[in-house]
Order: sequence, then structure tokens, then C-alpha cells
Amino acid sequence: MQKPNIILVGLMAVGKSTVGRLLAQLLDFVFYDSDQVIEERAGAPISWIFDVEGEVGFRDREEHVLDDLTQQQGIVLATGGGAVLRPSNRKVLANRGIVVHLDSPLDRLVQRTRRDRKRPLLQQGNPRATLARLQKEREPLYREIADYRFVTDRQGPKALARQIVDKLKEDGLV
Repeated sequence: MQKPNIILVGLMAVGKSTVGRLLAQLLDFVFYDSDQVIEERAGAPISWIFDVEGEVGFRDREEHVLDDLTQQQGIVLATGGGAVLRPSNRKVLANRGIVVHLDSPLDRLVQRTRRDRKRPLLQQGNPRATLARLQKEREPLYREIADYRFVTDRQGPKALARQIVDKLKEDGLV
């Protein structure tokens, strides 16, 4: 049986990278964080890419990385929160893997990001208002491509990763 790709989508700070690493360990898959791959390939942090190339430049880089990584088999991919904004990305993600939407209540996201200085979209204005706006804009896009949805604030990341693996096994996908 060919190993499927497991693709994690959701807003920033829902735990995609943390849960993704644990999923990859449990499944003996390779783990990728698309934002980390973008930084490695650019030789610069995402904040610098946003400053110099703008969001469009960053999204162009993201599109190439997502297309490249999802051509592999047996990976767990944690995507950036805005990866679903481009229709081409949604198509690639939906067609090349099992898409798992990690969701979290707004209050929990605000709490998790309150000291974060690395997220360009939270550096201007009111972070709560920004997160609420992003959630409203992006939730329908996550739902559009998600095969599964899990809420991340009810248990720790290890328990959540185990729950995801159990569900995928139950459904005969891994």
C-alpha cells in the first residue's frame, strides 16, 4: 500500500507543526513545515520575505514549495495558515493528500500568540482583531478542502496526534 500524504491546515498557532512532528513519528513518515522549507530555500526568515517581497512574493514562494513537497509520498506537511488562500494551493493540497484541519477557539489562539514577534500578520494593529478576521476569511477555505477536522484545545498535542492516527487507521487510510 502506498503511503498517503497527511496535510495539516489551519490558522497560525493551532499546533500544526507540533502535532505534525508527532504524527510523522507515529506513522514513520517524513515531516515538513512549509514555512520552514520556505525560509531554508530563501536563506531568510519569513518576516524578511514579507518586508522585501511583500505578501505576494511570499505566497509565490509558498505555492512552489507546496507543489514540490506534495509530489512526494508518505509525508506529513504542516502548511502556513494562509496556504489555502490561493485556489491553486487548495487544489494541490486536496488532490495530493489527506487534509486535516486543525482548529482552535479564538481565545486560545490569542493566548498562544500574545508574545510572538515572528508572525508578520500580527505585528500591526490589534492581534485579536487580526486573528478574528483571518479566522472569518479562512475557515470556509479550510472546510472546503478538509477531509477531517480536529479541535486542538481539548487535549495535548500527543493525545491529539494519537487521535488523528487512530481515526485514519479506523478509516483504512494508513
